[in-house]
Formats: sequence, C-alpha cells, structure tokens
Amino acid sequence: MTAPLSTLTVPSATLRALASTEPSAEGSRLVADVRRSKRLLLLRAILDAASSRGGRGAEAADHWALLEEAERHAPDAVHDVLHYPATGVWAEETLRRLHDPAGPPPDLAHLGAVAAAAALRAGTAFKAVLRPAGGRLALPTLGVLRPPRPGPLALTERSWDPDDPAALPLHTLPDGRTSLDDLDPYRAPGHTRPAPVRAARRLTPKGHKRWDTQWTGALTLLERYDTARAEETALLLRSVVPLAGGSRSHGATLPAAAGSVLARAQAPPALAATLVHEVQHGKLTALADVLPLHTADSAPRHWAPWRTDPRPLEGLLHGTYAHLALAGYWQRAALYGARGAWARHARIRAQVAAVLPELRAHPRLTIAGREFTAAMAEAERAMDELPPPGDRYAAARRAVDRARRAWYAQHPELAPSAQG
Repeated sequence: MTAPLSTLTVPSATLRALASTEPSAEGSRLVADVRRSKRLLLLRAILDAASSRGGRGAEAADHWALLEEAERHAPDAVHDVLHYPATGVWAEETLRRLHDPAGPPPDLAHLGAVAAAAALRAGTAFKAVLRPAGGRLALPTLGVLRPPRPGPLALTERSWDPDDPAALPLHTLPDGRTSLDDLDPYRAPGHTRPAPVRAARRLTPKGHKRWDTQWTGALTLLERYDTARAEETALLLRSVVPLAGGSRSHGATLPAAAGSVLARAQAPPALAATLVHEVQHGKLTALADVLPLHTADSAPRHWAPWRTDPRPLEGLLHGTYAHLALAGYWQRAALYGARGAWARHARIRAQVAAVLPELRAHPRLTIAGREFTAAMAEAERAMDELPPPGDRYAAARRAVDRARRAWYAQHPELAPSAQG
C-alpha cells in the first residue's frame, strides 16, 4: 500500500540527490511513491464524485469492484493498468469534468475499460458490458478492440487475443518494458498544449520498425555513456508517445501523463538526449507535488538561454534542471569519445551556469527551493573535475554572455536593473 500523498516526506539527503539530477535509489523511490499516491487519490476522487450521478455512479462502483477483485488476483498487473500514463490523463480530465457541470460530460465509461483491462491482465473471470467510442474500445496497456458491429460489447476473460483481427495490440519497444503508445485516446492531454506537441496517429508497421531501431540505438548509447541514467529511464518511463510530423519540439513531458514522454522519431544520439532531458521534468514534477520549491506566479519575466521567449520561474527551474542533467550526460559521453560531445557539454553547462545565480537569488524560493537550487549549483561546479579540453568552456561562457546581452537588449523591461 502506498502512503497518502500528504504523508510523504522528503529527507534532505533525498532532496539533494534529486537536485543533482544524478539517479539515486531514494530519488527514484520518492518519484514512484508520489506518482502512485497521486493516481490513487485521483481515482478515489472520481469514484466519490461519480457516486452522486445516479445510474452512472452505480456503474462506476461496479467497475471499481472489478478492479478490487482483479487486484486480489494479480496486484502487479492491475497496478500497471491503474498507473499507466494514459490512465492518469483520463483521470485528471474526468475529475475536472465531474466538477464542471457547464462543460463537456465526463467519460465515466472509460473506467469500465480500465477495469476490464485490469481483469484481463490479471486473468480474473468476469463479465462486463461496455460501450465502444467511435467503434473502438481502448484497453489501457493492451491496445484497442474493434468490434465487428456497433452497440454495447460484452467482455469476458477471453475477450482479448492479440492475434484476433479485431484487436490492435499496443506496440512494445525492444526493451520489453516500454510501450510505444500510438493507440490510447488518452495518451496525451491534447487540450493542454498546442500543435507543437500533438500526438501522432497510429503508426504503420514501418513506423514501428523505425522506432524499434532508434530506441535500441538510443538505449545502447545511454547504457554505454551513463549506465545509471539508462537504469533510471527504465524505472521511471512506462510509455513513449510519438509526436506528429512537423512537431517543432524534440520531446515533451506533460504532468498529467506521469511516466510518459512525447517524442518525435529521431537519430539515436538525439533520442538518448531527449530521454535524459524529459525524464528530469517528470522527476521535478513529482517532487513539487509534495514539496513546493517556490511561491512565484506564472508571469514570464526570466531569460533562459535555451529559449527565445521569457519564462516564468517554474519554467526556468524546470529548464535549468533538465539542462543540468544534459550537461552531465554529454560530459560522460565525451569521456567515452562521442563525437561533438565536448562542445555540447560546454555549451549546455555554460547556459546552466549563467542562469543558476539568478535562480538561487529569487526571493520567492521556499526553504526547500533554496536548498534544492544550492545543490544544483554544487552539481554544476563539480563538473570542473573533468573539464573539456582547451578553452571550450570559457568560449562557451563568452557566447552565452553575448546571447544574454542581446536578449536583454530586446527585452529591456525585464533587465534586472529595470526590475529594481
């Protein structure tokens, strides 16, 4: 049983381990505990809110009973369904709609699909009648059923056969753990972000094969250059959602889809770096769920060298944290002789070093936020032990300083002197 979210604590050693971005057993354990606790709270809140909806509430209670029965038979399989990233997207959206009577109706029927998927995974004998949406019934972690005729669909423990033409199984990447999710209707909260992170539609077999090749190559590089980060990725990442063609972003992490990364198909070196970068966003989001690091508003007023637009403090903190991890990754890659890695390390470290003083001095940091950013700065300084050859880092610092002056020339109202 996972502890309630409100009772989770973050010891100083765990906070500092997370702040360094370096993988640690205690950091990964906290992230996993936060995610599990938050998901269970969401699901319980949905059941409580649905109970006031007459027949739909009774139906939701039946689905919940099936989940409990399946959990008694195979808790690990059921937990995988409940804590699957797409289940979280559905849960957040459903709870929001349950509390907004003026908005679109909640998709309470999907709780039945979650329960059915859990029962199928657990091998529990059951009977359930569900209503496919648009001719499809999405079963989280399994795939999609396409019934031959419209109308309600009766399911039993024998209803899922990956070889059945009516089934579209979810594609599993070659590591055997991570799903390439191009099926679940809740694989990405499309209403929260515009087109730059729009999820792709179902890929062709050729598209799946391309992802298999690139994924294998990316994991090979991660394991070669940074074994600990490869292991952390395996622990904290449950699914990858392909981005639609034309996406400007290499990757994205959305808080509602904890344990998932949206990424576009890309060469293995770029994909490996994207995974390192995006996993950090997931870690920091989980930490902030139990330990606020600042009390700043969302006004965009900060310079970030990896962006052209002003950033709020939250965005600056996330960006600095993810880039600190990238600087460490490219440093290790450079020590293994990866082409171009020293240049990437020097550039990204210079960007992080330029931002950290402003971040640490921000008056709206909490006590935990000050400790966290101090530990980030300590991790950045530790990179001096293995510097790049020649004057690469000094040159990168000069380039970042020029970029900062140019940015503030375009945004004089945001210059530190202007803000007084």
